[in-house]
Amino acid sequence: HIWCVEKPHSMKAAILIQRWYRRYVAHLEMRRRYTWNIFQSIEYAGEQDHHDSSHVLFPPDLISHLLDSVVDPLTEEVRQLKYEQIVVSESYSGPRLSFPLSVTDTNALLSAFKEEQTLHGKYVLQLLYETKKFLKQMPNVIYLSTSYAKEITICGDLHGSLDDLLLIFYKNGLPSAENPYIFNGDFVDRGKKSTEIIIILFAFLLLYPDHMHLNRGNHEDHIMNLRYGFTKEVMQKYKTHGREILQLLQDVFSLLPLATVIDNKVLIVHGGISDKTDLDFLSTVERHKVGRSSRASRRRKKHSTKQGSCSSSSSSSSSSSSVCSPRVSSRNTPRRPPPSPSLPSPTDVLQVPFLDSFVSLEPPEPPREELEWQQVVDILWSDPKNQNGCSLNSFRGGGCYFGPDVTQALLQKHDLCLLIRSHECKQEGYELCHNGQVITIFSASNYYEEGSNRGAYIKLGPELVPRFFQYQVSRSTRKLTLHQRVRVAEGSALRALKEKLYAQRSELMAAFQQYDIDNTGRISTSEWAQVVESVLRLDLPWRTLRPRLARLSADGNVTPNLAETLYRYRTDLEIIFNIIDKDHSGQISIEEFRQTWKLFTSHLGVAVNDQTIDDMARSIDFNKDGSIDFNEFLEAFRVVHKLDVKEQQQG
Repeated sequence: HIWCVEKPHSMKAAILIQRWYRRYVAHLEMRRRYTWNIFQSIEYAGEQDHHDSSHVLFPPDLISHLLDSVVDPLTEEVRQLKYEQIVVSESYSGPRLSFPLSVTDTNALLSAFKEEQTLHGKYVLQLLYETKKFLKQMPNVIYLSTSYAKEITICGDLHGSLDDLLLIFYKNGLPSAENPYIFNGDFVDRGKKSTEIIIILFAFLLLYPDHMHLNRGNHEDHIMNLRYGFTKEVMQKYKTHGREILQLLQDVFSLLPLATVIDNKVLIVHGGISDKTDLDFLSTVERHKVGRSSRASRRRKKHSTKQGSCSSSSSSSSSSSSVCSPRVSSRNTPRRPPPSPSLPSPTDVLQVPFLDSFVSLEPPEPPREELEWQQVVDILWSDPKNQNGCSLNSFRGGGCYFGPDVTQALLQKHDLCLLIRSHECKQEGYELCHNGQVITIFSASNYYEEGSNRGAYIKLGPELVPRFFQYQVSRSTRKLTLHQRVRVAEGSALRALKEKLYAQRSELMAAFQQYDIDNTGRISTSEWAQVVESVLRLDLPWRTLRPRLARLSADGNVTPNLAETLYRYRTDLEIIFNIIDKDHSGQISIEEFRQTWKLFTSHLGVAVNDQTIDDMARSIDFNKDGSIDFNEFLEAFRVVHKLDVKEQQQG
């Protein structure tokens, strides 16, 4: 009798607990998803801003000039002899390499890096020199066969995370003739151990040239490296030889193969494809000349670009072989009559064709270098989408969004069955799409924040059925509950989002003011969400995020309050600061400032004497210590920006 009375109450309590738990899990999942969306949106927006503004603050050809002039041109033989004659101090306790490399050398490197040791600059230069010689012989597309190995391991982005690389080797074994690897680009940037990663990868490449394979990623590019940290890392670790190392790395990166094909059935590229991707044409591209040869073409085309292309991107950026700032092409652009129809000029051959009442002119075939550029950009920058078709990847600012039909067409054209790519962080380390025909693999765990994602790698055998292996490098994450992990990641994401809001304070406040006609200091939630999205263009659930970003007044309206603590172009200014600060001491000397400004004024054809340049440098040196630190550099631009805004308002 007692049991019969208590049973309904127990069932009711169980149902209530179950409902509560489901709501709790759903709320946690919602927070986890918008946290992930914040991280990814900010990352892609940063790349888009880089494309849009990389040519604004400093002319791209000037940046290229500054970078290309850091080392005197030498013949290969003289350069090799120079590296061999570098003296290594007896006090140096790190590994000493001898070429050709042996297993002893690679083991010594792994042990040294585990102990936080740094390889001497002499050996880094020699390693890069030998890597460059080897890569010159390699084709653009590498063809492999599983008949020579039981399985091939494929790894995605590492982004300077040495712990992930070491964990892969621990779980899966070191590269060898019996254990071949493919690393699919983006070895560097963002993480703090990019130098160690490329040293290890290049060492194994030289040791096992037939069993270690490296594809190029969009971050194997010196302009990207200036923005995302690798250049700074190299200069901090190698103050004596850093500039020579960076110069040699430009050549090595430009020579990395662009794609790998396994058993003539599986295509592996870093980013993706477009409806114009052609592996036969890609095989004929002179990959190390792509950026250099298309520089003039990009300048001609800069003022005649239109939206709507598939394998396009915005802006241009120069380098000896830079593909970090692809630009918009006219492919797939709707035809519409311009205001003043005129025949295309010889220097504007890529303009969209005009239509009038009598005639339609088709655009001429793009020049060879333009076609090569499009092929490489699409391979390095594109992302898959669920919808059919091929469209401009406006979110990243480079490459395409390609749909299942584009994937199917390419696979059929080249008799392939699978496309493996990287380029995108996935929460589980991998993801399948396009009916299983596209796999994304990402090998840097904790990419956005501790516990934010797993890393993964793929093993592919003769049957070509992928097997996935996941992991997560973390000592502290294992001890945290799911709620704690979400809270930590959410806090980090919201801090990054607030920085983004602060950085664009001027635009936001001006837009808020348009809705607040009576100067009440309040606007509706929908107006607030609309303004923030129109300015930041991050495609986030702003109404959901509003409680974490803005306060509500008593009448239910939003009270915008943004403190100007950051600068919109902080990252771009940091790139410029690092270029001027040639020894990367963290201080720009008067002499460094003078040399850079002379190049700048010479590039623009402006006559400025040394005294004027010195006076300018001293005016930025606010504390008068004879050098300019980064905060002083930022402050100078902030003052100029305020004066410009004031003049515009008065005008």
